Amino acid sequence: MKIFLDTADLDEIRRAAEARLIDGVTTNPSLLAKSAGDREPVEVFMEISRLVDGPISAEVVATDTEGMVTEGEKLAALHENIVVKVPLTEAGLRACRTLSDREIRTNVTLCFSAVQALLAAKAGATYISPFVGRLDDVGHDGMEVLAEIRDLYDTYGYDTEILAASLRHPRHVLEAMKVGADVATLPPKVLYQLMHHPLTESGLATFLSDWEGLGRAL
Repeated sequence: MKIFLDTADLDEIRRAAEARLIDGVTTNPSLLAKSAGDREPVEVFMEISRLVDGPISAEVVATDTEGMVTEGEKLAALHENIVVKVPLTEAGLRACRTLSDREIRTNVTLCFSAVQALLAAKAGATYISPFVGRLDDVGHDGMEVLAEIRDLYDTYGYDTEILAASLRHPRHVLEAMKVGADVATLPPKVLYQLMHHPLTESGLATFLSDWEGLGRAL
């Protein structure tokens, strides 16, 4: 399973990219507003493209089809790794079809059901982004929806990749892997939680203590 970093924080992206921990990046207007500072969004996308050799989701902010297509074409022209992110609305699906027909990769976001995911696949989406944590927040089983999408795509032979989003903790990541998500996009906090375990930390402390007792250097 591929791992994307869900942030527009350039320092966090640089940190993860240098360690080769990520395969791509997802952003959205909220993340940009939080992290961009005085930078223009285009500058941020261009800098991310220099840091990461993989898909970079950049979201349109227009709400009508024509506007989404216009913005999407501008975003896609910035760099070959840009994937245009559109919302799962009628206008967004129309824009997805137009962009896909023009060989521009798309990420259909804010997906909350398998039938929505079906429509995105029919519209030619490169990625579908089901929001697991947000479904859990309102009393639904986000992983069950993820599994339904996997079964639906496999049954009908859709190539759209499932990009599990709104993953809140390592267990979410593991469950997404088990149901067959193609990609997990994680906030930096969750990415680094994946490598921590109390037994790893206590074991390392024991090894270091025992080595110190030898009184020797490597």
